[in-house]
Amino acid sequence: MTASALDATDRAIVRATQAGLPLCREPYQVVAEQLGLAATDVMERMRRMLERGVIRRIAAVPNHYALGYTANGMSVWDVEDARLAELGPAVGALPSVSHCYRRPRRPPDWPYNLFAMVHGHSRDEVEAEVARIAALLGPACRAHEVLYSTAILKKTGLRLGG
Repeated sequence: MTASALDATDRAIVRATQAGLPLCREPYQVVAEQLGLAATDVMERMRRMLERGVIRRIAAVPNHYALGYTANGMSVWDVEDARLAELGPAVGALPSVSHCYRRPRRPPDWPYNLFAMVHGHSRDEVEAEVARIAALLGPACRAHEVLYSTAILKKTGLRLGG
């Protein structure tokens, strides 16, 4: 679905929330008051947009650097394909992992099919978490690497204009 397929109220809700929901006890009520709607209408419309794929997700997005997690590494793993559906969710459930997903291999240079972003206060902490993942994957993992962040990039989704 494209942004042009939204009605005026949905577009107003997207504009009001695209930089994030208000950080307060009742964020949908605040958005509703800004737009002259009922909070239940805002929640229902956002639920429908989520179901239709207009909104990809509604979630808290922590700033790991502000929380003191300054050593961040994308760990990449060469895991047996037959075990990936079982092991991927187990890796993704670890507290130090914020993102975990399957990606296609690109042989011969890139044999990795499981990616897991690991956060730590230091590289030693990240390495300890990577060792924990390696133990969890066991013999189903043939190789891995850790690619450390070197810059903070601003990540944003679609922004609708005025």
